Amino acid sequence: MSTLRLRTRRLDLRNGLIDMSHGAGGRASAQLIDEIFRAAFNNPLLNRGDDQAAFDVAAGRMVISTDGYVISPLFFPGGDIGSLAVHGTINDLAMAGARPLHLAAGYIIEEGFPLGDLQRIAQSMARAARDAGVAIVTGDTKVVERGKGDGVFITTTGIGVVPPSLDLSADRPRPGDQVILSGCIGDHGVAVMSKRNNLSFETDILSDSAALHGLVAEMVRAAAGSLRVMRDPTRGGLAAALNEVAQQSGTGFVIEEDQIPVRAEVAAACELLGLDPLYVASEGKLVAIVAPEAADILVAAMRAHPLGRDAARIGQVIADEQCFVQMTTSFGGGRIVDWLAGEQLPRIC
Repeated sequence: MSTLRLRTRRLDLRNGLIDMSHGAGGRASAQLIDEIFRAAFNNPLLNRGDDQAAFDVAAGRMVISTDGYVISPLFFPGGDIGSLAVHGTINDLAMAGARPLHLAAGYIIEEGFPLGDLQRIAQSMARAARDAGVAIVTGDTKVVERGKGDGVFITTTGIGVVPPSLDLSADRPRPGDQVILSGCIGDHGVAVMSKRNNLSFETDILSDSAALHGLVAEMVRAAAGSLRVMRDPTRGGLAAALNEVAQQSGTGFVIEEDQIPVRAEVAAACELLGLDPLYVASEGKLVAIVAPEAADILVAAMRAHPLGRDAARIGQVIADEQCFVQMTTSFGGGRIVDWLAGEQLPRIC
């Protein structure tokens, strides 16, 4: 994300709109980068103005993750596409036990998009990154013709480092291992859906979007040698996360419906909308598989952290050649928690 300091009239951030010149690589492009992105992300690596960022790395294994964000609406209760892009990529790194180092961000912006909204998104990204102790050090912007985008799409890439002794992988769970959930599920998906459909509830439902690396660091300190794998239940929710691990590990799961924390207002909204909370995205929660002897230690460590205070043991790994995720229901029956056949909630991240 190279920049040039140019003497020209400042952007009209109150009324101005993106036009094709902002993506043409000339004076307007440089001004857009300088007045919106560089102003928001201000840090030494970015301010060098190069097309890349060079930095020293610590001992350990490097981890890299890339994700695209196309959420609709762009602004939702508890967050927006900017903070979500930062949190989501940091969390992908954190699920490997990594300490995030730096982020890169790419933007595809539609012609006609308000400059004020773009600045609001950039500032939100900057706050989220700053709060997480991570810098956005390089990136790119492109502008597409009106009608060929949907406001703005963001792609973020994150780089982190994992301690040499830590090895988390979805092929490690074994029968008897315990399933730990860090807190209530479904908040993000319901918050987005309520904004999209102009729904209001007696209690505000906010996205749980948050960076989880601080919580993960406490978990690693408490039970590093016993942790098998972690996942953040984003698209497809808890159901998709567990099915993915089951397939990769060649095991099955039995989970207990009564032990899965769901806020009453989220459960009520899901019932109203015909949704199953197990399949609704969370953006600030994680599910961890841990050896049984360390489960209580891990839950205690998670509950001591603000993002894990509602942590609960919700089930266990079982031997199952068919790799099913089974749930014991509140009524004492059972059901298979399968993959979704299609989309339950479109465009939630």
